[in-house]
Amino acid sequence: MRSGEFLALLIWIHCLLTCYKVLATTESPPTTTVNSVWKKSDFKDIESKFSLRTPEEPDEDTCYLIPGQEQTVGNCFFNHTSKTFVVIHGWTVTGMYESWVPKLVDALYKREPHSNVIVVDWLQRAQQHYPVSAGYTQLVGQDVASFIDWMEEMFNYPLDNIHILGYSLGAHAAGVAGSLTTNKVNRITGLDPAGPTFEYAGTSVTLSPDDAEFVDVVHTYSVGTPDRSIGIQRPVGHIDIYPNGGSFQPGCSIGDTIRLIAENGIRGIIDMDQIVKCSHERSIHLFIDSLLHEEKPSMAYRCNSKEAFDKGLCLSCRKNRCNTLGYKVNKVRGRRSVKMYLKTNAQMPFKVFHYQVKVHFFAKRNFTVTNQPFLVSLYGTKGESENRPLILAEMSTNKTYSYLIYTELDVGELLMLKIKWENESYLSWTNWFKTYAFDVQKIRIKSGELQKKLIFCPQNGERATITRGKDSVVFVRCNEHSKMLKGD
Repeated sequence: MRSGEFLALLIWIHCLLTCYKVLATTESPPTTTVNSVWKKSDFKDIESKFSLRTPEEPDEDTCYLIPGQEQTVGNCFFNHTSKTFVVIHGWTVTGMYESWVPKLVDALYKREPHSNVIVVDWLQRAQQHYPVSAGYTQLVGQDVASFIDWMEEMFNYPLDNIHILGYSLGAHAAGVAGSLTTNKVNRITGLDPAGPTFEYAGTSVTLSPDDAEFVDVVHTYSVGTPDRSIGIQRPVGHIDIYPNGGSFQPGCSIGDTIRLIAENGIRGIIDMDQIVKCSHERSIHLFIDSLLHEEKPSMAYRCNSKEAFDKGLCLSCRKNRCNTLGYKVNKVRGRRSVKMYLKTNAQMPFKVFHYQVKVHFFAKRNFTVTNQPFLVSLYGTKGESENRPLILAEMSTNKTYSYLIYTELDVGELLMLKIKWENESYLSWTNWFKTYAFDVQKIRIKSGELQKKLIFCPQNGERATITRGKDSVVFVRCNEHSKMLKGD
């Protein structure tokens, strides 16, 4: 059984253990759809609540802005001259806010101390059976649009100052809201928009590029077949960023799930939602990271596919081919959605440094090996990152290959490389009867973050022999050949 299928089975088991009461008692999905003759001035049907949180109490709903009641805006000390962030949560089994909400509120205030951070409370609708809650996103979007239009009409509040952040189902509610406001809000950020029931849905009920002046999306759990993926797989913004390919995130692997169950037994299965949510929620924590670590922006690169990116083929910044993930994204709008990729660390700060390694292999005899383990060490002007694991999918005689390596440490400009070809396994029979080796003349390195291209030569001689199971081979810069990236 593949890891994705195993995880899907565990999710199903978890749902049986924790969600059966919800499944048995909830109503049918709402039939209400977005109404073209909907009266935005009619506030009596609004069920969503708009809590203006404070930097002092980011985890408490202490004051509510109530559409149609002007005095609530003054009572809550709304700042009419600053930015407003509207945070829309997603589906919940417990009916309570998840722990990420106050963390995001706190990070927004730390980055923009004078802003307004409003949390949209639709918990009653969000705790239903998933298809029911998914249908309610349209009504929540109407509520949010009504609130925004009221703020604009009653207080002349500029929509250029509004940034909506929606997570999971909340991202689609944000899209509906943006499509219904009289004037477009400045920005919507979709944080891993929900996949089930939305993958093939029309733009009127999902997040789409038309819903705001700029729409950026972070996909962190788009795994499995379409429409069964927890996060939506298709692009739904002006820029759609897929950290680590948009699938399982570092620190959220199937190994973590198995270890949780092994350590905690049935309790581990019950708590498994923390592992399931890990990749889904990573979208939020990547955005929080961009707020708290302004000096360490994570760079994403435009690429046609995850496979091409994993070969290091997409590290160019020419013509807006790279961008910053999160709060300070460069608002580039094109005719079509732009898909971008990056690698991240397993914990905050998530920034890593990307390198393309391009190498041609020589040998006296023709042979091909696959899935070979290597250790790569990088030494630069600022530091060193040693023994980075790298699996080379294929190595063949007289062929040139491109690979991607990355490290969370900023080593500065590269000065030296060490490469060690490890044994596949100490128990492998091929290690006893065959010696595999390739000669290498040069290694070409492209730095994504520095946008610099360097060429490395063997430290000793014109060729270096890299032998499986033997010592590391050292390469140093061929300074006369190194150059800044131009047309690459």
